Amino acid sequence: MKRLIEGRQTDCGNSQHMPTTRNNSRAHKLVRRDFLKRAGCLGTVLLLPTPMRVFSGNDNPLPRRVLGRTKAEVTILGLGTAPIGEARVDLKEATRIFGEVMDQGVNYIDTARIYGIAEEALGQLVPSRRDKLFLVTKVWVETAADAEKAFSESLRTLKVDHVDLVHIHHVGGKNLDRVLASDGVLSYLLKQRDAGKLRFIGMSGHASPSKFLRMLETKQIDVMMAVMNYADRNIYDFEGKVLPECRKQNVGVAAMKVYAGIKGGFPNHRKGWVGCNTPPERLPQALAYALDLEGVSTAVVGPFTYEQAMQNIGFARAYRPLTEAERADLLAYGRELATSLGPRYGPTT
Repeated sequence: MKRLIEGRQTDCGNSQHMPTTRNNSRAHKLVRRDFLKRAGCLGTVLLLPTPMRVFSGNDNPLPRRVLGRTKAEVTILGLGTAPIGEARVDLKEATRIFGEVMDQGVNYIDTARIYGIAEEALGQLVPSRRDKLFLVTKVWVETAADAEKAFSESLRTLKVDHVDLVHIHHVGGKNLDRVLASDGVLSYLLKQRDAGKLRFIGMSGHASPSKFLRMLETKQIDVMMAVMNYADRNIYDFEGKVLPECRKQNVGVAAMKVYAGIKGGFPNHRKGWVGCNTPPERLPQALAYALDLEGVSTAVVGPFTYEQAMQNIGFARAYRPLTEAERADLLAYGRELATSLGPRYGPTT
C-alpha cells in the first residue's frame, strides 16, 4: 500500500514547448488547428486547459510517499536533471531552474556525473539546502576503481560530503559478474555506505528486466529506478516482471520515462524541442499511471525548460488516481503506441 505523507490535490496546469511544422495544405492547417484547439493550445506553445499557477512556500505542498525501506519521505515528483544538464543551457540558467523547482517543494533530486553541467549547477544549490533534499547520483561503471573516480568527482562537484542514494546505472547493459565481484562496484558502494558517504544503494536502467531481478537477489538494493509507463509496459514490463519482487523486499521504486520517452529516443536526448512520445493532453494521465502503480513512490521527470518543470509540478499537485475508464483508454492508446516505439532501449528480457 502506498503511504501518502502530506499534500492535497488541486487543479494546476502548465505549458510545454513543442515544435510546429508549416504546411501549405489548407486541409492540413484545418486539421492541425482543430487538434490544437482540442489540446488547449495554438501556436508553438502547447497550453493545457488549466492555466499555470505557481505556489510558493507551503501554500500547496506536493504529496509525499515513503520510499520503501529507506523510510525517506519523498515528493511524488522527482527532478531529473539530465535534459537541462546536457542541453545548451548556461550554468546560471540551469541553476535558476533547479532552484525554482526546489523552491516549489520537490525534494527528490536525481543527477549523475555525466549529465553535462547538472551536478555543477546543483553544487550551487545543494549545500545550503542539504537537509531538505533526497539527493541521488549514479555511477555508470562495473569496477570499484572506476566507481571511486566517478563517485569522488560527484561529491566534489556537488559540494557535499555524502549523498542519499547512489544508483548502479544501466544495469541492463552491465556484466553482472563484474558488478558483483569482490572488486566490483557493488562492493565499493557497500564500503562507501559504511563510511557514511552514501546512505542507500540503488540500481537504474531501461532494459533487461532479468538483470534487475538478479541484482535484487543480493538483498543489497534499497531503491530501483526503471522505465515504467503506459506504453513500455507492453515492451519491457518492469511493472509485471520486477516491481512485484521490489514490493516483496520493500525496495523503494522510482518510475522514469513516464511520458514514454523523447521522440526518436536517445539520439535526440539533447533536443528538447522534438517533444515526448505522449500527446500533451495525455500527460497528466501518463504521470498518474506511473503513480498509480503499487510500490512506486516517485516519478522522476526531466524537464528541458522552466515551463516544463512548472508544468510537471502542476500535474503532481493535481494528481489523482485514474478512473477505470481513464485507465482503460490510456492503456489502449499505449498498446497502439508501443507497436511504433518498439524495444528502443535494448533487450526486453
